[in-house]
Amino acid sequence: MDPVIVVGAGPVGLSVALALTRLGVPVVVLDETGGQDDTRPARTAVLRPDTAAFVGRLGCVATLESAGTRWSAWRTMRRRRLLERVAFAPSGAAGASGAAAPAAAASPVHLPQHALTRALRAALADEPLAEVATDSRLAGIEQDEHGVTAHTRDPDGTSWRGSYLVGCDGPRSTVRKLLDIRFPGRTAVERYAVAALRTELPWPGEALLHRSPARHGGGPVAEVSARPLAGGVWRLDWLLPPGRELVTPDALVARIRDSLAGWTADSAAEPGDDGAGGYARGQGPLVPPYELLDTGVHTVHHRLARTWRQGRAFLAGDAAHLLGALGTQGLDEGLRDAENLAWKLGLAWHHGASETLLDSYQAERRGAVAARLRAADSALPLLRDGGAVRWRTVLPGAARGRSTLLTDGHLGRGPLGAAPTYARTPLAPAAGLPGETAVDTVPGGPVADVVVTASDGSVVPLRERLGQGLLVVLVAPGTGVWDRRHWQSAGLMPRLTSAVGALPMRAEILVTEAYPGATAHTVLVVRPDGHLVTALSGVRPGGLSACADAVRGGAYGREAGERAETSGARGAGETAGAGGAGGADGPGGAPGNGSGGTAEGAADGASGDTAGTSPVDPPGSTVLHSESD
Repeated sequence: MDPVIVVGAGPVGLSVALALTRLGVPVVVLDETGGQDDTRPARTAVLRPDTAAFVGRLGCVATLESAGTRWSAWRTMRRRRLLERVAFAPSGAAGASGAAAPAAAASPVHLPQHALTRALRAALADEPLAEVATDSRLAGIEQDEHGVTAHTRDPDGTSWRGSYLVGCDGPRSTVRKLLDIRFPGRTAVERYAVAALRTELPWPGEALLHRSPARHGGGPVAEVSARPLAGGVWRLDWLLPPGRELVTPDALVARIRDSLAGWTADSAAEPGDDGAGGYARGQGPLVPPYELLDTGVHTVHHRLARTWRQGRAFLAGDAAHLLGALGTQGLDEGLRDAENLAWKLGLAWHHGASETLLDSYQAERRGAVAARLRAADSALPLLRDGGAVRWRTVLPGAARGRSTLLTDGHLGRGPLGAAPTYARTPLAPAAGLPGETAVDTVPGGPVADVVVTASDGSVVPLRERLGQGLLVVLVAPGTGVWDRRHWQSAGLMPRLTSAVGALPMRAEILVTEAYPGATAHTVLVVRPDGHLVTALSGVRPGGLSACADAVRGGAYGREAGERAETSGARGAGETAGAGGAGGADGPGGAPGNGSGGTAEGAADGASGDTAGTSPVDPPGSTVLHSESD
């Protein structure tokens, strides 16, 4: 088959290409640049634990460790008062039960974006299945039932033939324009002045969000964040007032000096309302020494493409969505796009794919980003209008104040930042699957990064085994004290090995001592991107087969799996206990035939799933249905 064409060589495009090559899929990356990336210290990326693990699996672990910084804590301050301090667990810390630190307690990784891009380029250069075509600007796209042809604008008029095409070419995406996909939303939602500088602050290794809300008389909200980087460098971001007022070099230097002086002021300094630092100008100690490395102005837009798939062409990253207000990270969501799409295209390239599987990318990822945009759009009036709206009215049921809500966006928590749950995915098995049991992770949610033991004896975090196929995780307390040779041939393992070996897609068995909310002998089925399919009590081959078929987008795997489960239980007396030598289960779910159902039409932009759920952008959503749409 023809390779997959990836348009764009930023972090998202390179991640898609690398993930596909790891699945044995050849790729061609069309890069309109000469293959060089600008070094901009003020342009940085904050990766949450799940996206940091993803790029680590792609070969960037060394860069994450050398160029990235994991914070020891996060401080949220209101004027001179500390509202909240979140301490992060040390990297790789694990509890006594063997479970890794909870996602909320794991620090993000903060690194320069050019360092991440260069590491991805270097990893892709070592892949024999990858070809990078520099100075190749896309000029046209043609599709047919067998593939897609991309025409580039160069002296030779090169044409590239591919099986699929992924547009990762940024906010002004040529792919999106050639496909005539609308990109509604809002422009200049927020603006920030940005500076990268080398200095010493009072809390080494800790990030800070410092707010000075408007007084009762009104006025703008002053807000500045400081996030450490490697080598004693800090990135500072100041929220700018609405409007198009230019930020002059003198004004930026004044902000820097005010912030640094305020943060290093002694306890006798009087509080003030002058903004960034929270202290009156001229009071407190002198400005500490600093070296200014880079500056800029960052404008946040909120936009969402109407459809993310058109035939064999897909959109990902900034080509599909723009977000970033209130601490949210657009690159984080772009990397989640890449991880979600890559394993689905890998299945499609090797084995063919149903429309359900291909449409699930849009249903899951567009739905998740739309929910993030709606949450930010609801919170913005509350956090930026100086108290014009009560926050309990804006976010019904919320139990947190304004500053904590903003902190959640920066730390990847809550509706503004947490890793998404695909509750309405069309790739879920039928509800009420025989043997289904509840754990702390809901179906469709990201699994906890517990410590697992693989069949080769390696003991690693669960996230390190993602990306290649299904993971079947057995919760078996006590296996850590036994030699692997003993428990691999005892209890449930022989039957589980046989059931997993019969699945219609690649799968790996892992064993863990404990999983949050799971009892002994629970079997977790995990997708290649780390989202839970379901949890089963004991070894249930029919249920495992139904899960695998559902993940592949099979059209009738759910009913077949239920029939097999029922038949196996009648014929063999299957139990969910400690796993004796019970009889074999039924034949399991039939494999998908590549003719699954089709998601709701893309003509109206709705990205609901095949179950007929509501569209992700309901009427009245101001972000997705703006006056400029």
